[in-house]
Amino acid sequence: MATHVEALAGRSLAVEKARGIHWTVWLMAMACTSAVIGAHWDISWHSSIGRDNFWTPAHMAIYLCGVLGGASAGWLIFVNTFGLAGGERAKTVGVFGFRAPLGAFLVAWGGVAMLTSAPFDDWWHNAYGLDVKIISPPHVLLIFGFLSVQVGGLLLALGEMNRAGGEGRRKLEWIYLYMGGLILVTFTILILELTVRTLMHTAFFYRTVALFVPLVLAMMWRGSEYRWAATVTAGVYTVILLGLQWVLPLFPAEPKLGPVFSPVSYFVPPQFPLLLIVPAVALDWCWGRMNQSDGWKQAVVGGVVFLGVYVVVQWPFANFLMSEGAKNWIFGGHHYGYYVHPNSNLRRGVFTVMGNEKELSGFLLVMGQALLAGVLMTRLGLGFGNWMRTVRR
Repeated sequence: MATHVEALAGRSLAVEKARGIHWTVWLMAMACTSAVIGAHWDISWHSSIGRDNFWTPAHMAIYLCGVLGGASAGWLIFVNTFGLAGGERAKTVGVFGFRAPLGAFLVAWGGVAMLTSAPFDDWWHNAYGLDVKIISPPHVLLIFGFLSVQVGGLLLALGEMNRAGGEGRRKLEWIYLYMGGLILVTFTILILELTVRTLMHTAFFYRTVALFVPLVLAMMWRGSEYRWAATVTAGVYTVILLGLQWVLPLFPAEPKLGPVFSPVSYFVPPQFPLLLIVPAVALDWCWGRMNQSDGWKQAVVGGVVFLGVYVVVQWPFANFLMSEGAKNWIFGGHHYGYYVHPNSNLRRGVFTVMGNEKELSGFLLVMGQALLAGVLMTRLGLGFGNWMRTVRR
């Protein structure tokens, strides 16, 4: 009897390893890609045209993520709850009487939040006027809904990855890292207004980056078996931002709102991507030589290495981005939204100085906070990564 049970278990494991990647995983990756591109396209729309109406292609690309994600998650919940998924029920969790993979419930909530934010955003603009700001109540609801879809999609890929082996696991690991890169892009959208190049000589800028980026890099590295996981994650972010920067200006656009301080005749792209890939390579190199059981040691090393390397590369690169040498199609230093005043620091190429950083002591205090944030967020990311290794359903 025991031999028969072992044989069935072995056969089940072999089938699981040989099975192709579930279509919902591919659909989640496609949906999240659509939203990331749509979000930056929408920001470009605001910077180039202004918000002329709700039914823009950029908005449709964003909300397509909520539709695709919500529909596929709803399908997973339905077939698993009513026993229509065959042996898949054993790979599910129960929530309020419903059953599905854990990621499906997060995706479903995120899809609802994204679609709810659509009429909320339309009402907000009708009630309070048109704006070019990222942080507003409907936008925050949209971003957190989008993050929920992304994290849920990541967990769906994780469940399959952690159950798979061989070539199947390697393919799923690349999807997993790609989804992590999309999450990193989303975090940088959330802090976009706090990380413009005029702020790159402030400790405030580095503290803002340290509050988000080490979390994602550490989480993706620890949750993966791939040695260069942080590098791939940051690489996905870099490639997507470069693609948007080089492609968006190819399409014509003109402002429909005023006043127009900077002439615009094309879609204004996002700024050149942050040089996150450099500290990511350094983190992969350092962590690869450390015992994975030393969580706090890895966190301290990670926080110090991330901030130290990032300051060393981004600070001088910011000088270049503010110079005439960056005003070309590669680095995009000449792109300005129509609302950017000629006397602004951005147009004049002048770095902003934060009031509490005018004295060296204030600058060092905020930079110390950045270091502490890097260590703590790295530790939190490693903890999430440890949990992610256990995800099977």
